[in-house]
Amino acid sequence: MKPVIFGLSGATLTPDERAFFADSQPAGYILFRRNIVDRAQLRALTDDLRALHGRSDLLIMIDQEGGRVARMQAPVWPVFPAGAAFDRLYDIAPASAIAAARANARAIALTLAEVGITVDALPLLDVRQDGASDIMGDRTLGAEPMRVAALGRSTLEGLADGGVVGIVKHMPGHGRALVDSHLELPVVRAEAQALASDLQPFERLRDAPMGMTAHVVYTAWDAERPASLSRTVIEQIIRTAIGFDGLLMSDDLDMKALQGSIPDLAAGVVAAGCDLALNCWGRMDDMVGIADRLPEITAAGRSRLDRAMASVERGGDQPDLAELLATRDMLLGLVAA
Repeated sequence: MKPVIFGLSGATLTPDERAFFADSQPAGYILFRRNIVDRAQLRALTDDLRALHGRSDLLIMIDQEGGRVARMQAPVWPVFPAGAAFDRLYDIAPASAIAAARANARAIALTLAEVGITVDALPLLDVRQDGASDIMGDRTLGAEPMRVAALGRSTLEGLADGGVVGIVKHMPGHGRALVDSHLELPVVRAEAQALASDLQPFERLRDAPMGMTAHVVYTAWDAERPASLSRTVIEQIIRTAIGFDGLLMSDDLDMKALQGSIPDLAAGVVAAGCDLALNCWGRMDDMVGIADRLPEITAAGRSRLDRAMASVERGGDQPDLAELLATRDMLLGLVAA
């Protein structure tokens, strides 16, 4: 198995993709809007991927946060709110905000599980900071670390309740970035003492099954390399200071924050200590290059992957989706009451 998550080019596997994926055996896949038509098509695609690998627990992930980050969209699927909605409710009713976040996440999970998606890139544990880039903005769960941790915990639990594995992101914290890492490399110059508050939500959720790194330079820890490529940040901050021992993947290698060829970057993040490299765009030349450059997944990485995928139970009785959405909406309605 290669320590990489690949994207797909379209709504079905091409013959070239089928042959390449069967040969390279990536750890998993990520889906985007280009891969999605409707429920029947999406379920057929995920079933095809599982059959190709003979793995019922195959990592098939998506970014379904809610708000402006939603790959599965209306009118086929429900509209889900961004994280800021739960932050606003927390101001007036913390217990209700936690319950609403859990119901919302479980509803998301039910829509994903129905179509065979097993992993969601949620929750964000980035602590929002004044003056930072709006790339996080309303996606975050707030500006107070313990609030972010509480809402993040309820989100992880809601996803697990619905049979989907969550990913805490973006380790060790993207909330201070002044620029969008999709477009350029953020450099955070805060002192280590200030950065300690950014770590707190991740410390509280150190037992999360999966985590994703940030393409951000933190000069207090490593002034030369972004976290995704920094063995110092991964070993000393993520694995040791935070204490995270779950499956660690990079953020998308195609983001403009990183410089270099995609195969070189994949090799770099794995060498730095990421268990998996994330390559989203389904370009065959890049994927072939990655497969050629990467070693087999480490024993520790495979163990973390298996443990993460076994961390939730799938199937069994589930509440009605409409009931979960009604509960969430009733609780969120307290803000306007």
